[in-house]
Amino acid sequence: MTTALITGSTSGIGAAFARRLAANGHNLVLAARTTERLQEQATELHDRHGIEAQVLTADLATDRGIETVVARLSDLTSPIDLLVNNAGFGHKGRYLQVPVVDELTMLKVHCEAVLRLTSAAVEPMRERGRGAVVNVASVGAFVPRGTYGASKAWVVQFTEGAARDLSGTGVRLMALCPGFVRTEFHERAGMGVDSIPNWMWLDADKVVATALADLGRGRTVSIPDARYKTLMGLVKVTPRRLLGGITAKTGRSYGPR
Repeated sequence: MTTALITGSTSGIGAAFARRLAANGHNLVLAARTTERLQEQATELHDRHGIEAQVLTADLATDRGIETVVARLSDLTSPIDLLVNNAGFGHKGRYLQVPVVDELTMLKVHCEAVLRLTSAAVEPMRERGRGAVVNVASVGAFVPRGTYGASKAWVVQFTEGAARDLSGTGVRLMALCPGFVRTEFHERAGMGVDSIPNWMWLDADKVVATALADLGRGRTVSIPDARYKTLMGLVKVTPRRLLGGITAKTGRSYGPR
């Protein structure tokens, strides 16, 4: 039986990955900051699906938290077959409205942790000749809109580059780039979402189902919805100067309040 490790597993897309993988018979390592929520999640998934679920309390905004997960990924006696780097958060406010220390914390979680965890997971996967990593990014990676989008752009570029370097090794890497997903993400960041049209919202379980299908097809970037694929296609042909103005205006309409 294969084992998947999911960061940020207790809510949103991470929780959807946990539900789907448990239902498919995978054992899990659930990593997040809150031990109580992790234990409740592990018990529920074990009782419902009969899988083993290990709890790993780790704050990826700290070196100690990252090192805790790295140690588990490096444990060759109980190998990880799939890593889902899902942990992340957003800030309310534009550039210079958010303290630099908070911006650096975001970069640690979105970039440094992703790099270190991916590297820790991929090394033993390459030795075994099999394994996969899903790095959760965002369609925000494709538009010039703030530090959050910049950090997710790094995730996409890193994942695509690493996937090319690992071609032929049996290890697959994919960046998952959803749009607005109904999770706790925006509420935790204090962002107003009332003005976001209903058609822009995605369901976390459907996002995960599409992501796993795309991973199986060998894709390195997954945009899990036809609506957002169309929007990102338009982004590619829109001049960057014009695109920057559009995304700034959109951010004022749909973003933090």
